[in-house]
Amino acid sequence: MPYPSVVVVGEGPVGMTIATLLAQHGVTCTVVDRHSRPYAMPRAVHLDGAAVRVLQQLGIAEDFAAVSRPAGGLRLLDARLRPFVVVERATSPGMHGHPDANLFDQPDLEALLRANLSHHSAVTLRRGAAVTEVRQDGDAVVVTVHDGATGAVERWPTKAVLGCDGAESTVRRAIGARLDELGFAERWFVVDVRSARPIENWGGVDQVCDPRRAATFMHLTGDRYRWEFRMRPDETAEDLARPEHLATLIAAWTGRLAPADWTVLRSAAYTFRAGVTDRWRRGRVILVGDAAHLTPPFIGQGLGLGLGDAHNLAWKLAAVLQGRAGDDLLSSYGDERDAHARDVVRTAVRVGRAMTGGNGALAALRRPAAAALLRVPGVRARAAAALTTRYPAGPWVEETGGRGDLAGTACPQPSVRRGGSSERLDDVLGPGFALLTTGPVGQALRARAHAVGARGITVGTLDDGGTLRAWMRAARTTAVLLRPDRIVMATERG
Repeated sequence: MPYPSVVVVGEGPVGMTIATLLAQHGVTCTVVDRHSRPYAMPRAVHLDGAAVRVLQQLGIAEDFAAVSRPAGGLRLLDARLRPFVVVERATSPGMHGHPDANLFDQPDLEALLRANLSHHSAVTLRRGAAVTEVRQDGDAVVVTVHDGATGAVERWPTKAVLGCDGAESTVRRAIGARLDELGFAERWFVVDVRSARPIENWGGVDQVCDPRRAATFMHLTGDRYRWEFRMRPDETAEDLARPEHLATLIAAWTGRLAPADWTVLRSAAYTFRAGVTDRWRRGRVILVGDAAHLTPPFIGQGLGLGLGDAHNLAWKLAAVLQGRAGDDLLSSYGDERDAHARDVVRTAVRVGRAMTGGNGALAALRRPAAAALLRVPGVRARAAAALTTRYPAGPWVEETGGRGDLAGTACPQPSVRRGGSSERLDDVLGPGFALLTTGPVGQALRARAHAVGARGITVGTLDDGGTLRAWMRAARTTAVLLRPDRIVMATERG
């Protein structure tokens, strides 16, 4: 058999995303998954605008919009479910060209990713096969695959292996990596239901800030809803899933409904953990997604972090495999994503503890303290703002001139008009590097742009309502060199 250039271990959303991105760069992949059929149960339910921007590069942003809905923000509720803080979030497109908070059901997203992946002949999907060993062999990586149906054992030489195989990653163990635990582990009971009648909600997410029974409630899409309840030490998922116990847990929301009105799609216990791998790669064996980091769900970044990993890595790995860059480019993947992942995970831990931690006395203080804080000018806006990325300086991010410098940050994505039609900026820029200019470009930056084959675009030729010009003017910048993942690589200061 012809062996693929890359073996992707894991058919989840992150594995399918990076396989598609690599295929767009002309890299052949085989996606291997130990399950014989797609896992049909809901898991992730939230993506921010930056993550949907990655889906846009795959070509499925509009399809995703049809199976998701923008969320209106976050309410903090006391033990009696009375709101004491409301952080509203616009449902219109944000900085990344998509709403900043989007709720969905993971099987719907996976179906879109799988259908889209089938259009790429460079990708082969192998289900019901488990990767049991990964070892370096000179310039190649040898993958041992066990076929669950036939019992056959195959060994594939390949150029790279991507571990997208989740929290208990086989690939992570193969490279001798471990998770640095970041001080958080709680058991939560997660319930997904389908309701024949609408369950009253305000359009956003509700967080119950009661240390005796912290909980989260959200309307996903259509007739689907989710609850998450922090479990007590003596509780089991089997006990809480009993109809009489479950009805009691969700009665405050479903009290007006008859038991026959709603059906449990899934209930399960999860241990929400916080950790980041101490090693992102060994040679060309690389960790992506939950194999590299785990985060509690309080800021909705679990799957989004993984899609960000894929966006960062795909163009780099393609450049290395196609001889356009050396393996040192792969080092920047871990350097950049490690700093970002640790910041996101620590933020999720802090937010979770602030909303749900403390004893009764501290919880009683939370309501007036949080309400007062969010009346401070600017604090409410920061609470509603999307997370931002700033990668550290390195070979692919120039040294910044200070916090106001754009290097290492993401370029906004307005809708632009060119030639009478409206498009999102990334669709105009194409899949590679781009040089955006509003003024003169120095010889050094022009040379760097030429070396990476950047497409040059004068901002004045795009009607974007002034978004790009204002963004660059605020940083006193006349030109920005964008990487394929839309991170600013270098700038020209005006």
